[in-house]
Amino acid sequence: MFCQRLSSLVLVLGALRIANGALTKRVACADGVHTATNAACCALFPIVDLLESEFFDGGECGEEVHESLRLTFHDAIGFSPSLGGGGADGSIMIFEDVETAFHANGGIDDIVDAQKSFIQEHNITISPGDFIQLAGAVGVSNCPGAPRLDFFLGRPAPKAASPDLLVPEPFDSVTKILARFKDAGFSPNEVVALLASHSIAAADLVDPTIPGTPFDSTPGIFDSQFFVETQLKGTLFPGTAGNEGEVMSPLRGEIRLQSDAELARDPRTACEWQSFVNNHAKMQTEFKAAMLKLSLLGQNKRQLVDCSEVVPVPRAVTNKPHLPAGSSLRDVERACASSPFPVLTADPGPATSVAPVPPS
Repeated sequence: MFCQRLSSLVLVLGALRIANGALTKRVACADGVHTATNAACCALFPIVDLLESEFFDGGECGEEVHESLRLTFHDAIGFSPSLGGGGADGSIMIFEDVETAFHANGGIDDIVDAQKSFIQEHNITISPGDFIQLAGAVGVSNCPGAPRLDFFLGRPAPKAASPDLLVPEPFDSVTKILARFKDAGFSPNEVVALLASHSIAAADLVDPTIPGTPFDSTPGIFDSQFFVETQLKGTLFPGTAGNEGEVMSPLRGEIRLQSDAELARDPRTACEWQSFVNNHAKMQTEFKAAMLKLSLLGQNKRQLVDCSEVVPVPRAVTNKPHLPAGSSLRDVERACASSPFPVLTADPGPATSVAPVPPS
């Protein structure tokens, strides 16, 4: 009896191994270098190589990465079950004259034009919606500490421009921002997760007098400094203009959006915001999940092909969350009523300035 059961178990395990092997069988790509779980993904490897070598300056986490990530959001969030819009369909590229004229899309025309030129120069044939999301995922992979984002292939061409007023603005109230995201299918926690993108971002037009101004002190690293520094008391530095959507920032050379400052302190989002301060793994996981959801807005996932394997694996980061030099925990504006702010140490030395992100 024991031998019969053991024999049956061996047969079952063998069948499982065969089935698993069939599921993970890879196909050889025509380039003779890569393999893929789906042959459709093979065409993406040369596009990824071109993006890395030419578009992203050999793998830098710089201005083109920041702007490409921003474009994934501005294209995808143009979606509403009641008001229309195709979501992550590339409409911002095909109907550029319409959508880049929206106030909330100010300055997005530069990266749209850069990507359009790149597509034409290299005769890239994937849809504009696919290219925007692929470029964003590949770009983020250049930023140490980032998660490896998912990418699905097969979005159809856009049919129409997105309606105006679907992209949140930095001067919108928290209530208005959360309502807009709820309409698109996102919870308050997912809104906070998406804002981890500001850890590798900079502003050009919020205050045109200081282009390339980052949102935190480490714009080339995907880390929690953005969530730390938005919790600090702001300082009005000489010469700051106080432009629409801009509020006082804790560091010279750093910009703070009004919406970020308020979301960091609103009871609906403050505890989730604070939870990212000293939990890098959570920040990675939640950002990756929210970005996948964003990239599929308006799309039927079952009709797309999972080609996430073409996205490079980002480098790890050893940075620890810290307070900027010259500050202490007394400078933190605590906002989460249910949990104390994590104990962090400050960098040694006097307060320093944050350098602008150089233009591409």
